[in-house]
Amino acid sequence: MDTDDLSRETYEGILIEAEKLTHDLTLHFGVLSGDCKNETEYIDKAEKLAREIMKGGDWELDDLFWGNPPDKERLSFTLQKIIGNIEKIKEIPIEKRHYD
Repeated sequence: MDTDDLSRETYEGILIEAEKLTHDLTLHFGVLSGDCKNETEYIDKAEKLAREIMKGGDWELDDLFWGNPPDKERLSFTLQKIIGNIEKIKEIPIEKRHYD
């Protein structure tokens, strides 16, 4: 699937939130959609990715962000916000989400 196939709620809650910190984080969440069959799978994988990044050490973050990692505190805040957004999105039935 492509990020264009995501509901507005999912797109804004994950990709737009990531973009507020750095485009590099957005790229990781965007590329993730290519491996998913549907929005539910994407949301699950996005949550897993966010949790994995939060556990990353300095060298892992350096590698993940191509030698230019964001401030760890701001990154943690953003990832926690994304996880919170995902929890809210999961509460919205798919038929009540908005698609462009």
